[in-house]
Amino acid sequence: MARKKRDQPLIPLKIMGTGAYLPERVLTNHDLAKFLDTSDEWIRTRTGIRARHLLSPEDVPSQMGVKAAEAALAQANRSPKDVDLLLVATNVPEEPIPGTAAHIARELGLGKGAFADVTAGCAGFVYALAMAGAMIHAGLAKTALVVGTEALSRFVNWQDRSTCVLFGDGAGAVLTEKSRGQAGILGVALRGDATKLELLRIEAGGVRLPASCETVQAGKHFLRMEGKGLFRAAVGMMAEVTRAAAAQAGLNLAEIDWLIPHQANLRIIEALVKRLRIPEEKVVVNIDRVANTSTASIPIALDELVRAGKVEEGQILALTAFGAGACYGTVILRW
Repeated sequence: MARKKRDQPLIPLKIMGTGAYLPERVLTNHDLAKFLDTSDEWIRTRTGIRARHLLSPEDVPSQMGVKAAEAALAQANRSPKDVDLLLVATNVPEEPIPGTAAHIARELGLGKGAFADVTAGCAGFVYALAMAGAMIHAGLAKTALVVGTEALSRFVNWQDRSTCVLFGDGAGAVLTEKSRGQAGILGVALRGDATKLELLRIEAGGVRLPASCETVQAGKHFLRMEGKGLFRAAVGMMAEVTRAAAAQAGLNLAEIDWLIPHQANLRIIEALVKRLRIPEEKVVVNIDRVANTSTASIPIALDELVRAGKVEEGQILALTAFGAGACYGTVILRW
């Protein structure tokens, strides 16, 4: 049975501007090999990563989100005063209370606009973009700023090569408004599988295990992951929701012009692309230069694509991610 292509968007939403920020400090695989039992070849062959950007100790994490947001606003020729909704996707907030969105809102000078953190693992940006679109479509917001920002370098054990080699710091942002044409979200699939919450977690620091000498000594504030289980789950999850979102949009996967997957691991991306049978030239990959920036990975990759002049009006983009929880999702939009 032939699919009926969606002529009008499910959610009329236009991305007016994109922005990204990466810290100046760069740590290469060769740098890691100086203090860790690893090598450039070991990391590259297992992850596809060559280098990552890291915050310096004196850097304020939320400033990454501020700078990415400012870049998106500038590209859209909009003022912070135009923004009436800010959604910030992040895994570890600036502070337990009030989180990260409040800090970014204050630094940007958003005034009385609504703001909130979105916690959905590395899928947070996809979730937040769908939420922003729904709010605009419902008439509850006119201009929404969606930010993904992450500083996981501060929550990895730098003696554990199974995790510390994977992550980088950074932020990305998009400014969105209601579309008056055919641009918008064509399909959305947001899912979760809490039976897999053990695959990726930071155990301590919340209300279940507040910080104490014992939790610190036990290393329970570090990010822990089960690599093999995560790999198997991630590929299947992203393939599932990408197919579901495409079906909702009435699209064949061959009609996708750009696939922007969460930059978790090159092997995961390659396995996903093979399963979806999407040509490699349609897949955006920058993990080699920036590593896994979690919630920031998709907006950073999108900003690179846009600023390179590779995204054209009417093209179909699929943004797909998975993360802790396990949360996963895909948003398919027409540019």
